[in-house]
Amino acid sequence: MSKESPYKILSVGGSIIIPKTGFDVKFLKKFRQLILSRVRKGDKFVLVIGGGATCRAYQNALTQAIKLPNRQLHWLGIYTTWFNAEFVRLLFSGKYVYESVIKNPTDKIVTNKSIIIAGGWKPGFSTDTDSVLLAKQFCAKEVLNLSNIDYVYDKDPNKFSNTKKIEKINWKDFRKNIVGYKWLPGKNSPFDPIASGLADKLGLKVMIMNGNNLAEVRKALEGRRFKGTVIQSFDTLST
Repeated sequence: MSKESPYKILSVGGSIIIPKTGFDVKFLKKFRQLILSRVRKGDKFVLVIGGGATCRAYQNALTQAIKLPNRQLHWLGIYTTWFNAEFVRLLFSGKYVYESVIKNPTDKIVTNKSIIIAGGWKPGFSTDTDSVLLAKQFCAKEVLNLSNIDYVYDKDPNKFSNTKKIEKINWKDFRKNIVGYKWLPGKNSPFDPIASGLADKLGLKVMIMNGNNLAEVRKALEGRRFKGTVIQSFDTLST
């Protein structure tokens, strides 16, 4: 493609779809309505669905019962993303949604459907990385990461009381000081290290926000100022 695609890339944490407390049907209806309202205005979406708490629950149970290689644990996590993604695909059943879940972000996708649902790919890659690869395929310049945090913080807020929220940060500092350079299956980080390296290389802008706050998600989709963290390169950080 020679120009930027109309598709918006959303990396949707599995815990947004199915939190530890169980399904929130009221939220799911509102999420569906938000996406469909934007589709009717001409937007198109690639929703990359993560494994979330479901993934980690399965992985933790296995590691407590038996010692397994990381590769097998990762495959288990990938299967949970596929199941979550199929759930979301059915949630958007109708004329707008692509007919199957994308399991390989490097496969060429040719469709006029406005909503494409993707899951995980293969060991060594998280759904964050898949979202970056899909952004590359669709020539998108941004990835919106819907997590269960309002901002990225300088330290883990679950472990430290003196954390500071980060509203804007460049990729170099984000990788060096926040996520590091190595990723493991089930690792819980704002945006995984491998995806961060690739996003940096591609010059992508990644926005991390609380996906449970749909009013803020709407603002981000409309290009308005929103509550969350923006990560991008030095030369574009002021924009």
